[in-house]
Amino acid sequence: MNTAPLRAHYPWMSSDDVIYLNAASTGPHPERAVEKGREWLELRAQPQKITIPHMVNAAQHAREHFAAMIGAESTEIALMPNTTYGLNVAARGLPLRPGTILTFDGEFPSCVYPFMALGSRGVGLERVPFGEDGLPDENEMITRITRGDVVAVVVSWVQYASGFVVDLARIGEACRAAGAFFIVDGIQGCGVREINVRELGVDVFASGAQKWMLSPWGTGFVYVRHELHDVLQAPDVGWACMTASADYAHLTDYKYEFWPDARRFEVVTLAYHDFGVANESLAAMREAGGPAALGAHIEALADRLVEWAQSRSDVKLWTPADRARRAGVIAITPDDMPGALGRLKRAGVVCVPREGAIRLAPHGYNTMEEIERTIAALDS
Repeated sequence: MNTAPLRAHYPWMSSDDVIYLNAASTGPHPERAVEKGREWLELRAQPQKITIPHMVNAAQHAREHFAAMIGAESTEIALMPNTTYGLNVAARGLPLRPGTILTFDGEFPSCVYPFMALGSRGVGLERVPFGEDGLPDENEMITRITRGDVVAVVVSWVQYASGFVVDLARIGEACRAAGAFFIVDGIQGCGVREINVRELGVDVFASGAQKWMLSPWGTGFVYVRHELHDVLQAPDVGWACMTASADYAHLTDYKYEFWPDARRFEVVTLAYHDFGVANESLAAMREAGGPAALGAHIEALADRLVEWAQSRSDVKLWTPADRARRAGVIAITPDDMPGALGRLKRAGVVCVPREGAIRLAPHGYNTMEEIERTIAALDS
């Protein structure tokens, strides 16, 4: 199967020199997004041509795209520069009583440090250890949630190093039963895996867009469930949070009134040009079938990598073989790590080592032929 739903947007990938398998680090812009970036740079060079609608529409379209990716309403989306800032909105804004926040050990640091910082409020962070398979122990997580002192749980939807997909439905149900807030880092699954955050009972969902959503650095969002808009206190306050700032001609008509939706968490002037570029990337993904179609394509590519890894006695597959438990990240540990990395580099395969494994991350622009070439390089 060589049909890749996004391939036409990446003419440079037709070269035999590069096989880009690193979407989990940085997603390359599709050609139409690059063109949009040039348009915005030209406007920025002559800002007299930029109108208020240029900026307002770029931001609103981004909110709508992100909402569609996760099954939310655009009024529940606040634009953010990255995942970490969105998680800080949860950490510093949720009304957390003294108690324990749970996360998995081995989480990306964004799920750790903002919550470690809450110790002065009587809120401690506790990490649930890996199971014997080196993957998050969901059974132990559920057991600890029921203890009674847990005020929140923060987890990655997809683990950045192993590609393990967390059962958000199960953990969300346990959080609701315990009266704990449920916070999710969605960056390694958002855009290429279907999700409905409202059905899953997620309270706050944060994601940068620079990886699987193929957008610029400095673009992302936080979803805050509608019912929490008046409960979660904006941790930072700026002019953009306020309804009175909608009229740029009368900004000094001060009125301390937050926007009634998630825009209350947007503190400052946004990077409108970057969100304009992001809109083109997100539109290309939706036109290619969105998370359902892209996820199915990535799943087929990953199947082949999993099959190969399982056939080798000298390669450990860290990522679960079960399709329901993996997304786009495939993590393998060959016995000869330096040799394997060297062969991949010589073959033009772009990938990275993470936590003792080689992380391969194909997207909707990759083909099965590229996966076979990657396997051939590893076999050589």
